[in-house]
Amino acid sequence: MILLGTLVNGIAIASGSLLGIFFTGMRKEIHETVMQGIGLVVLVIGLSMALESQNFISVLLSLAIGGILGGWLKVEDRLNQFGKWVENRWKGESPFATGFVTGTLVYCIGPMAVLGGLDSGLRGDHEVLYTKSLLDGFTAILFSSSLGSGVLFSMIPVVLYEGAITLSAGWITHFLDKEALDQVIQQVTATGGILIIGIGINLLGLGKIRVGDLLPAIPVAVAAALVMIRFSI
Repeated sequence: MILLGTLVNGIAIASGSLLGIFFTGMRKEIHETVMQGIGLVVLVIGLSMALESQNFISVLLSLAIGGILGGWLKVEDRLNQFGKWVENRWKGESPFATGFVTGTLVYCIGPMAVLGGLDSGLRGDHEVLYTKSLLDGFTAILFSSSLGSGVLFSMIPVVLYEGAITLSAGWITHFLDKEALDQVIQQVTATGGILIIGIGINLLGLGKIRVGDLLPAIPVAVAAALVMIRFSI
């Protein structure tokens, strides 16, 4: 089922939100321990994906070109500015609206939503979205315990957003033969895996990698794979 990962993500957010409404406190140490555990799992997933490529020069070039494009376009800064703008726009509004907007931004704006949707659509592999579901479900407990039921309804735009990415990725399969599709999937998976490693490093607090600025590496990886297919590289 191509949308299974997306649906699980939505259910995780809803479940965490409902639990958080009735759960008002959590020790800081427990929160940090769980986040570190999730960060380690994310690292392992990213590493396993990154090692799928047979052409790391192409992956390196995709990351380099994507990083240049992302830095030039200021992707990460623009995402952060958008989040702050929406937060300020709703400041002073009802707690429901604040929870809804906060949850939507946190769960939609991030590389895992994009990479997970692509992985589900291209490979039918929902592992990234399953991991994102664990992270989102846990943070939903924290958000809803302080921001209220609006966080629960943020699952709606999340499901629509990730579902659209997944279905769009699946649409590509109608225009490429199996060999070409396998090569595209391999390059996108390896490139995306390295971005996920960056997410894991950020979650563990080992550094601050601007993963948002590296997101253009994904379409660059698709283009690189198509060029390799065209010239039989």
